[in-house]
Amino acid sequence: MTTTVTLTGTGVPFPSPDRAGPGVLVSHEDVHLQLDAGRSTLMRLMQAGLGPHQLSALFLTHVHSDHVSDVADLVHTRWIQDHLYGTGPLPVVAVDGHASAFVRGVPAANAYDVDVRVQHVQDGPPEVVGHWFDLPAAPTEVWRSPCGRVVVEAVRVRHEPVEQAVGYRITTPDGVVVVSGDTRVCEEIEDLATGADVLVHEACRGASLAEHVKGTRFETIFSYHADTTALGAMARRTGVPHLVLTHLIPAPDTPGQADEFEDEVRRGGFEGRVSVGHDLLTVTLGDGGGVKGDVR
Repeated sequence: MTTTVTLTGTGVPFPSPDRAGPGVLVSHEDVHLQLDAGRSTLMRLMQAGLGPHQLSALFLTHVHSDHVSDVADLVHTRWIQDHLYGTGPLPVVAVDGHASAFVRGVPAANAYDVDVRVQHVQDGPPEVVGHWFDLPAAPTEVWRSPCGRVVVEAVRVRHEPVEQAVGYRITTPDGVVVVSGDTRVCEEIEDLATGADVLVHEACRGASLAEHVKGTRFETIFSYHADTTALGAMARRTGVPHLVLTHLIPAPDTPGQADEFEDEVRRGGFEGRVSVGHDLLTVTLGDGGGVKGDVR
């Protein structure tokens, strides 16, 4: 048995041909969980060899456009292909509030196309199977695979002024993966990641670039993301052996710029493995939860 963690997107709201919008795919055997669906998620999934009909569930961390812009594509494409695969509507797991309201409104965006396709080939309009949960102050189970082997917990994180943001902890027979979503470095993720095998966390070079962004709108943006040095200190405290950085702010364009993210994490005291994320980077958890490595 193996569990894989694949970065389906490592980008930010500014578009990049090399970095799709934020997203993480966690797979264990035939259970495939997509966490967030930013720009071009569907195409990255296809590059990874996985079609939308194969997704077991989509999890949303929060409603920021760069994390949800491809939800409509996943829902609609799965619906279009349903007469081939018969997998039914896409299950979506999210906080009952802004995220559930957003998802419920997704099918309406393609109303004319839906009407035309129903007249010709589809049996009915697209649907979404919602698994909504209250914003949890402590880690709370929000989903379990039908086979019972994969369990997902959620906890609120600190991305204010964005409301109802959560991070997720995925437990499989091979180990534990934690995905932060967007957040400042916070106790909630620290507790969630303690004992995990892999921590996938957003990273912002806030402290080192503070003088460069002072007085600009980027100063505000940096204030509700995770500073790399503080993240390194937190990761050290959790004891997690492998830290994977994603949603990189600002997105590195050269190997040297990518190295600066790791350097700042090390400055925080983290001595484990660091992977500075790029799209389709994959980490494998082997039997017993040991991290085998990443594939570029």
